[in-house]
Amino acid sequence: MSAVADRQPAGGFLSPSPTSCAAPVPRPEEPVKVVPLVIAAVLGTGLSAYVWASYGGKYGILLVLGLFVGLALFHSRFGFTSAWRQLIAVGNGAGLRAHTVLLGTAATLIALIAGTGTGLFGATPKISAGPIGLALFAGAALFGVGMQLGGACASGTLFAVGAGQSTIVLTLGGFVVGSVFYTWAYPVFTGWPQVSGFLLADHVGWWGSWAVTIAVLVLVAAVTRVVQKRRTPPPVDAVPTAHGAARVLRGSWPLLVGAVVLAVLAAAVVLVSGGTWGVTFAFALWGAKLLQLFGLHPETWEFWQSTSNARSLAGPVWTDKTSLTDLGIILGAAVAAAAAGAWKIRAEIPWRTAIAAVLGGILMGIGARLSGGCNIGAYLAGISTGSLHGWLWGAFALGGTWIGLKLRPLFGLTNPQPTDSVC
Repeated sequence: MSAVADRQPAGGFLSPSPTSCAAPVPRPEEPVKVVPLVIAAVLGTGLSAYVWASYGGKYGILLVLGLFVGLALFHSRFGFTSAWRQLIAVGNGAGLRAHTVLLGTAATLIALIAGTGTGLFGATPKISAGPIGLALFAGAALFGVGMQLGGACASGTLFAVGAGQSTIVLTLGGFVVGSVFYTWAYPVFTGWPQVSGFLLADHVGWWGSWAVTIAVLVLVAAVTRVVQKRRTPPPVDAVPTAHGAARVLRGSWPLLVGAVVLAVLAAAVVLVSGGTWGVTFAFALWGAKLLQLFGLHPETWEFWQSTSNARSLAGPVWTDKTSLTDLGIILGAAVAAAAAGAWKIRAEIPWRTAIAAVLGGILMGIGARLSGGCNIGAYLAGISTGSLHGWLWGAFALGGTWIGLKLRPLFGLTNPQPTDSVC
């Protein structure tokens, strides 16, 4: 399911309506958008070559991985926002079951990498558990609310911006504002009650952690099927809009294919960088660097005083892992959307939708920093590495999703209904 399906239709196939729960349905193929395709392709290849030559293969590969993530996100319409909305609103668990495939595949690959200590460029995998406490709970809930108002999660925001979805540009702007606000108000957000994180591998080893994770994911998938049978009919697979080799670049991918591809790419980030894939730290970094361009001094804020954060702010964005993969996602999605004939900017945005987009982005920016990550950095990374905080993040984000669904009508945004669900 698309995290941004309720915003604008995608060419090459129809996006679902705001109340639909099916994957994209076919429509006649659109012609390739040549100008956006050429621009995005040149920027993607040129920037990758520049980073590789100037800063080394590790950083160049991270940018290339981001390009492939953008392609996969666009073609599979894999997202988190709509999947959780469908689950809470009408009990459709198809999207969440796709999450279990993503999480299970990533957990398997990461267990292989971390369990054997394998890494490239001297990047020995360093996996740690996120702390558990009030900040995690509140931040995840805020993020869940923000997802539903902003119309996209963290990864969904990036690929939607690359695909030319103008409303989500406002969400991205709000994301940066919220992230910067958190770093400015950092003293207010620190010292909240918490306990040390729990990493399953520390107690039962990587393969024991993997086995427990897979068992829980199978249970989650089974529960969603029980809930769905009680509330909606079984989902119907979408008909692809292109066949054969053309489907790779022009058509919709099966959702589960997208889940597996994204899991492989998430594991590749661990292999190359030694750390898990993340998204939202880059928004705080970009905001701080933008303030510096205007003569302000965010480097004096407490958040940027820690050794790692200070190093990131002082260094070029081309050596920041999250910035590289984020920029790659935007450009990769742009290439995919243009090749599918879907890249298009709409100038007119309803004012209530615009407010919701900005507000949702701000809430996600604050929530992601408060909880130590987003749907990628906390949920995907946490669960796939056997960290308890990933599971708790998902639970509280689902609670925030329920609140967000109650708020969406205030901004003219619709919610799925059992009567109009096609699943």
